[in-house]
Amino acid sequence: MDLSLTLLVICLCSQGVTNAEVAEDESIPLVPLIPLMPSHSINRVETESTSQPEAADITDAPEFTTTVTSRPNGGSSDEEQDEGCLSGGRSPQSREAIAASIQKLGIQLLKNLETTPEQPNVIISPFSISLALSQLALGAVNETEELLMHHLHENTLACYHESLHNVLEKLRNNDLQIATRIFLQQGFKPKQDFVQESQRLYESEPTVLESLQQINDWVEKATNGKMTEFLSALPPNLLLMLINAVHFKGEWKARFDPRFTSRGVFYLDEKHMVDVEVMEDAKHPLSLFIDHELEAQVASFPFQKSMSLLVVMPLSGQVNVSSLAAKLNISDLYNRLPKERAVQVRVPKFKLEYAQELQDVFTKLGLGDMFSSPNLANMADGSLLVSSVLHKSCMELNEDGAEAAAATTVVISRASNPIFHLSQPFLFALLDDKTQVPIFMGVINNPNPGAPVLQRGEFGSMDKVGYPFDKHYIGSFGGPPK
Repeated sequence: MDLSLTLLVICLCSQGVTNAEVAEDESIPLVPLIPLMPSHSINRVETESTSQPEAADITDAPEFTTTVTSRPNGGSSDEEQDEGCLSGGRSPQSREAIAASIQKLGIQLLKNLETTPEQPNVIISPFSISLALSQLALGAVNETEELLMHHLHENTLACYHESLHNVLEKLRNNDLQIATRIFLQQGFKPKQDFVQESQRLYESEPTVLESLQQINDWVEKATNGKMTEFLSALPPNLLLMLINAVHFKGEWKARFDPRFTSRGVFYLDEKHMVDVEVMEDAKHPLSLFIDHELEAQVASFPFQKSMSLLVVMPLSGQVNVSSLAAKLNISDLYNRLPKERAVQVRVPKFKLEYAQELQDVFTKLGLGDMFSSPNLANMADGSLLVSSVLHKSCMELNEDGAEAAAATTVVISRASNPIFHLSQPFLFALLDDKTQVPIFMGVINNPNPGAPVLQRGEFGSMDKVGYPFDKHYIGSFGGPPK
């Protein structure tokens, strides 16, 4: 059966539970465990396979071709251009630093992404978002590159791109599929070095953009059909789109018997609950402990292939990410997991989707300059803007395991000329530029006093200047004077 999750995907849930001390050798009481914070295994089970499957070419669209020239590693510092980055990026310390930085970004996003009655859960892929911003950083220079690198890893890795590249190679396996692509507007030519480094480090091939359906088909195939209609329309003034998709499908090491799945309740808070389907197992092998500093139960549900679902469930029944953030260390929790033992377990089944434009939350985090005045000189010549960072994800949990998908796109557009139509009364001053003395000043209320005056509401007619007084005109340019 199909299901859906992302790397480090997070589902905010809550339930009413009274504080209970659980001794190490006491039996664990029946506790509904609510998936909150999954994590891939970091050091517990390390697979050092040297040959990883390549990301599939998942579009038949014609490829964008360019002649590339040899360039040193496109990292964030001169040090990354040294051969030392090739070996340094493979070190366990660099992998740990990458994992820590992605975890931190995930927590920061969770703290600042607001829930709504229509979208009460938050499900994100910090890995997918980090990958998109990292590829954007390849095209950034000066202050913009420094800003991105600070938020991606706080400048702790001299060989950041090589380190992330190595992590990508480690993550690609039969359960986790990662695809990247660059879609280019017809005729737009990015810099050759940017294309080369995107291919080398992130396996992101350039493709000429032909249609909206082309993008949606790519995402749908990359997510194994889990994410359809990723975009509802092509962004205006689009020049270049950096896009990646992540798909995970894993089977539990210990499956839940569907015969024991029944109706149950999920506690929203002390006074509210909802009806859910609950998977149950009287003797489920589980790593479980109580973290007294977090005041939460921590449990890990392992999958067949070196992945696991890490769950953090506050004993208070309420998830407050802001209060947890300072104390939450996912790697530390994972490394403290005790030996598995038989536990009576109840877990809700769910199938959820999430979508969010990330411009507002990135601005809150201090990345506003990325949208207002980025320097993307390594990507292409001319004035470029980051006009959108869109993230969508979905996750499903059932008796067989979990499946999740996520896609993130960064839209690069040409900085368009601002619109200014002098179409209503105005004041003017004719100045001498050197002295700024106003030689003439005035107020213009009607630039054509001899013309017939039209009544407001006569949409579709023309004034003598030639502007159409219609709804589009009013909505776009402010309309005639009130």
